Amino acid sequence: MNTVILGAGESGLGAALLAQKHGHKVLVSDRGQIAPPFLEELEQHGIPYEQGQHTRERIFAADEVIKSPGIPDTVPLIVELQEAGIPVISEIEFAGRYNRGGYVIGITGSNGKTTTTRLAFQLMKAAGFHAEMGGNVGKSFARCLYEQQHEYYVLELSSFQLDGIAAFRPDISMILNISPDHLDRYEYKMEHYIRAKYRIAMNQQPGDKLLYKADDENIMSQWAGHDIKAECIPLRADMLEGDGFAINGHRFDLQKTRLRGTHNYMNALFAVKAALLAGADPGKVQQGLEGFQPVAHRMEVLGKVKGVEYINDSKATNVDAVYYALGAMQRPVVWIAGGQDKGNDYEPLLPLVREKVRVLIAMGLDNDKLKAAFGAAVEELREAKSAEEAVAHAAELAREGETVLLSPACASFDLFKNYEQRGALFSAAVRALEK
Repeated sequence: MNTVILGAGESGLGAALLAQKHGHKVLVSDRGQIAPPFLEELEQHGIPYEQGQHTRERIFAADEVIKSPGIPDTVPLIVELQEAGIPVISEIEFAGRYNRGGYVIGITGSNGKTTTTRLAFQLMKAAGFHAEMGGNVGKSFARCLYEQQHEYYVLELSSFQLDGIAAFRPDISMILNISPDHLDRYEYKMEHYIRAKYRIAMNQQPGDKLLYKADDENIMSQWAGHDIKAECIPLRADMLEGDGFAINGHRFDLQKTRLRGTHNYMNALFAVKAALLAGADPGKVQQGLEGFQPVAHRMEVLGKVKGVEYINDSKATNVDAVYYALGAMQRPVVWIAGGQDKGNDYEPLLPLVREKVRVLIAMGLDNDKLKAAFGAAVEELREAKSAEEAVAHAAELAREGETVLLSPACASFDLFKNYEQRGALFSAAVRALEK
């Protein structure tokens, strides 16, 4: 089998290792420069690669192409491969072929995927299951399978990864929520993005489970258009009861955990339900909840400086995530937002901004859209071209008892490599204030 892998990130490297292990003739091709750790790994395993180019004759000699989720289906190379009859699949699809009976919990949604994936994994481990976590968080699914076969896999799955599946089938799938995100990848058509999320359930069979948020308008808008064979299990916000919820007569107390906000309580509801369906003991699940450490860059409380609280929510790269973040704020807010706009509609945020935000710090190369949307809704507006400058403005303007919230609503790529770097630089600037 002649297999070409486009993209030498974590998913590409995982696919290359797994393909080589199973006897494929492998070429890894990256149009950019391969990061040193991945380059070292390719050379260590003797996997052929090229960087800075895609050599057409080598790529079109493939029996199958595995592409990075970051490469859209619309780029000319992918279109030409498909027209030539060469299958183009995702790393998730490829890895699924080599899963030898491992029970798969697959998690998608616009917001909360990483928290829910990490939490479900924690609960499975607390229950004593031989589990691994991967997909769009941590290791690629292919790398997990290359390293060791596990009994359970908890996978975060983005719409980009789901776009490239054909037969991949989770035992339990989740659609946590759907709100506008990555619309630039989907011709700015919301129905295309929703359809991509539904792909997580497309191969499920009777006996499999689909957990979904039944009070999410976007999820329900296409419900009738999909022939879902799995057992469908609705979860709703009204299942939350104060600081907890009950499932099958067992009450799970979230007051004893580090999870805060309705959105995180919903994430917990999904994770707990999945763990119980997989056979976890309720008492051990409660212990797992209490031991869970929240995800970095997602409503991460950094501490207080001169009576002002600082929260790093850099992972909030769309409007819906910011809606939840602002909704959870109990004190007046100095809001740091901005970055690379993804076709955002900021209208849903306006009531919350008027109610809770006193100061807006627009952090991006082009802040015109943010200023037009919120300039009249806040007491003061500043602009910043770096995390350090944004924190300096915040420290100057925030009053004792207020919260400085980095919750960008935008991608990070205008000023930063990714949301992690944005959050790390913000956190470092806050630590510098403390000193």
